[in-house]
Formats: sequence, C-alpha cells, structure tokens
Amino acid sequence: MNEINNKRKFLTTHEWVQMQDDGSAKVGISDFAQDQLGDIVFVELPEIGQQIEAEDEAAIVESVKAASEINSPLSGEVIAINEELEDNPEIINSSPYDDGWFYQLSPSNIEELDSLLDEEEYINSCES
Repeated sequence: MNEINNKRKFLTTHEWVQMQDDGSAKVGISDFAQDQLGDIVFVELPEIGQQIEAEDEAAIVESVKAASEINSPLSGEVIAINEELEDNPEIINSSPYDDGWFYQLSPSNIEELDSLLDEEEYINSCES
C-alpha cells in the first residue's frame, strides 16, 4: 500500500474514507460534521452486501438539530457495519474518526480516491 492509502480522504459533504491494510475502506463523518450536527441520537446504516456508488446516499444520521444523508466517498460493496452505533449513536460525537466509523466496504474502483480531498484541502474547504 502506498502512503496515501493510510490517510483519510474527504468529500466536501464531510464524509471520510480510510483505506485499511486488507484493501477495504472504512467510512465515517468528520469531526466538523459531528460538531455541526450536535448530539447524534440515531443512525441508519447500510445493509451488508449492499452495492453503493460513490457520492450516493449510504446512511442517515439524525441529531437533535437535523437529519442528514451520509454519502459514500467510494463505490463498492458493504462488508461490515458498526453495529455499536445502533445502540450508542453518540459514539460518533465522541470519536468520529475511530470508534464512530459507519461502515466498511470493498471498493470497486480505487481510483475514485484520486478525486477526494486530502485532510488539508478538506480543512480549507470547511474554513471558506
């Protein structure tokens, strides 16, 4: 794996993806997004085996402020979901990059990573 695959990449809509050593990809939302949403009270995750296209809705997160669609940074098949979030969605608020991941997928087009923002570009997009 090259170095870029270990780092998170972002959509402008605040979702992140991080490649794993086994070639799969974990997906979640950024710290900025969870902060904007406020206290998260519910999450609807995709189903294992579901095929998702890049930038299509993959999940829904509800907070005390709003409900938001979660778009997939990459295309692929969902191979795991974070079942812990079903009973404890607030984990997303306390650990958006580690324990608060949403789902894991087997990417069907790894080149889609090239169109995503790196962390510095993402931070800059949040500040503008």
